[in-house]
Amino acid sequence: MKSFAYHKPTSAADAAALLGSIAESRALSGGMTLLPTMKMRLAAPSALVDLSAVEGMSGVTVDGGIVTIGAMTRHAEVAASAAVKKAIPALAALAAGIGDPQVRHRGTIGGSLANADPAADYPAGVVGLKATIVTDRREIPAGEFFKGLFETVLAPDEIITAVKFPVPDLAGYAKFKNPASRFALVGVFVAKTGDEVTVAVTGAGPSVFRTGEVEEALSANFTPEALASVSVESAGLNSDIHADSEYRAHLIVAMARRAVAAALAGAA
Repeated sequence: MKSFAYHKPTSAADAAALLGSIAESRALSGGMTLLPTMKMRLAAPSALVDLSAVEGMSGVTVDGGIVTIGAMTRHAEVAASAAVKKAIPALAALAAGIGDPQVRHRGTIGGSLANADPAADYPAGVVGLKATIVTDRREIPAGEFFKGLFETVLAPDEIITAVKFPVPDLAGYAKFKNPASRFALVGVFVAKTGDEVTVAVTGAGPSVFRTGEVEEALSANFTPEALASVSVESAGLNSDIHADSEYRAHLIVAMARRAVAAALAGAA
């Protein structure tokens, strides 16, 4: 690991100012991806701007039909939150399945979203729930946030401060995980509000995406059986030593069935 400067601001404005004024600087939240890549010398920032002391960026609040989670809230806190379990139990279940206990007690929701790993769980949650990602300067619909592999619309000096989740009528998440990393080979988040169904997929492509075939079938009949004859094209999906594109296409439908079953079981 190469040497770097270290800063620990106490406000989002100061953190953004540091990121904007120091070339090749990086924000540090949980550090679950950044620190290992620095150790392997795949990343060599000139400075780290630690967000852990920034005020007002942790915790869960519920106001009407909106659950707001601070960007520095740890995965374990989301998983254990009584407010999240009551309003959006599928989101708490998603957080509980991230990595291992060490990762869940260090990793943050804001860090996960800013990193935009193609196999991370939270991207499916925010897109599936049509969340809004709040930064120090704007609010971004989740469907417009991710641009591609490890790429988002965030400016280099822009900081995620919170995420706002509308409470759905029903929601469920299921993933087929890599047994070593626990990242999703394929993860599917399903949400239903009124007559509208959203299905978001992580792990299968270069970035999170929605699948129209599955959404259409579930909009007509929100049951696992509605997907019995549905198939997803494999073109453009990831193919690697863990699973080829055809298998991932199969897993999208299989995980969608499980997610719907979980959503219905939670409503029972």
